[in-house]
Amino acid sequence: MLRGSKELWLAFLAALLITGLYLLVVYTTRSIPPASELFGHGMGIVGFVLMLMTETLYSLRKRSRSVRWGKMSAWLQTHIFMGLVGPYMVLLHTSWKFNGLAGVTTLLTLIIVLSGFVGRYIFTRIPRTLDGLEIEGTLSQEALKQARRLLALWHTIHIPIGMALFISAFVHVVAALYYATFLK
Repeated sequence: MLRGSKELWLAFLAALLITGLYLLVVYTTRSIPPASELFGHGMGIVGFVLMLMTETLYSLRKRSRSVRWGKMSAWLQTHIFMGLVGPYMVLLHTSWKFNGLAGVTTLLTLIIVLSGFVGRYIFTRIPRTLDGLEIEGTLSQEALKQARRLLALWHTIHIPIGMALFISAFVHVVAALYYATFLK
């Protein structure tokens, strides 16, 4: 499971397509798309929705014991794909301005994406079946215990940073709606 990198290649391809669209808008408007206009808002909204789906759908599936909605490996690949494409779209939404809360949110996004790469690396060190279940006995028990401890440590860092990211993102969205929409 996850020995290949299909989800990384698909995320790279999606990022190339999104970059092409972004550059087309830059070319036709002769400026970087502002975060407050239609294209910038669209990038931010779609990126944020992908990030929300990344977190909520994968977490729900992972914790669901009674309902089987596909293989965990497919869910993890989708989690990784959306966890790369969504933040990239949010980055393009920033218009390359990183001030205030939006800058903090962008920094947290960068940290969570980098942390995701670390988690993916640790996760792939533990041998698993196609369904995502750990295979016992293929590594020495000590190496397997060490990988599990590293993954548990990674979770204790990755999840709180992700929560801080979503809290700051929600505050940013509410503030943007309030100041840009309701006060006009």
